[in-house]
Amino acid sequence: MNMLSTFVKPMHPEGRKFVAVFAAITLVLFLIWDVLGWVGVGLTIWCYYFFRDPERFAPARDGLVLSPADGIVSLIEPATPPAELGLPDAPLTRVSVFMSVFNCHVNRAPVPGRVTAIAYRPGKFFNASLDKASKDNERNSLVIRMDDGQDIAVVQIAGLVARRIVCFVKQGDHVQAGGRFGLIRFGSRLDVYLPDGVKPHVRVGQTMIAGETVIAELAKDDQA
Repeated sequence: MNMLSTFVKPMHPEGRKFVAVFAAITLVLFLIWDVLGWVGVGLTIWCYYFFRDPERFAPARDGLVLSPADGIVSLIEPATPPAELGLPDAPLTRVSVFMSVFNCHVNRAPVPGRVTAIAYRPGKFFNASLDKASKDNERNSLVIRMDDGQDIAVVQIAGLVARRIVCFVKQGDHVQAGGRFGLIRFGSRLDVYLPDGVKPHVRVGQTMIAGETVIAELAKDDQA
């Protein structure tokens, strides 16, 4: 059972209709040519794998900022949060996590708190690993206000293949650190804007696990 659970993960409900479509196409491909059918089988398995939704266990310590996505840290730089969020027009440290089509795409809250703002903005579909994706691509932005009054901005950004951003929460909802708040289909990026003065504890190229990997530590940075 342990070996089975290593490879077989729960699938998010958002993926059921896509897997069903892939499976139906696969049946048709088998009628045309067995080789095409097996290609369809591979694509159906990939589709299931894309929408996998494994359990994650957030660190219990207070004051942590967790990665909102599986993937690779692609950028760490000062940047101004999206204007539509109504945050102060001042640069903050932005940590970008790029998700390939092979990463789990369920997004998780980096901190606990109340969602005080949500803003969707249509846009283009540049490769999400590029810096200009933060400015030009389709995006959905959230502000999470923690109990101490600090705000964390997190932005879902569509990528080259992605055409659909899904957000599970609404303004006024309370989220837990590591709790699911959204999903992006199919390949994308998440930006996290850290509070002023907070330094990231990750590097470009580092692998992230959503809801588990620590991006920054608020308490330690605040006391420094």
